[in-house]
Amino acid sequence: MPRGEIDESWIEEAVQRYRRIEFLQAEFDQAVTKVEVTVRSPDGLVEVVVTAGGRITDVRFLGALQNRHPRDIAGSVQAAVAAAADAAQWAREKLHNETFADYRPLTGA
Repeated sequence: MPRGEIDESWIEEAVQRYRRIEFLQAEFDQAVTKVEVTVRSPDGLVEVVVTAGGRITDVRFLGALQNRHPRDIAGSVQAAVAAAADAAQWAREKLHNETFADYRPLTGA
């Protein structure tokens, strides 16, 4: 094609691709708020439910707290929250990979 000519079919294809990506991004953004992952502290005392977006939606104590030192309880909560952050990142990456599986990066390889 001589310089200065516009390839309208290429432009239309690019616009359609952009719209598809925009739709998939909206779908992904909605999914990260709905997908939840449940994790427990290593000692099994605390269970945390987190969305793929990183929002903690529930915290449960699965055992008695009366005979435990507050420092141990706090450690269990911290461990469960840290595991929840890792689980949210894993779920977000999995969702992203599934949502955009058909789109390769634009970097040259």
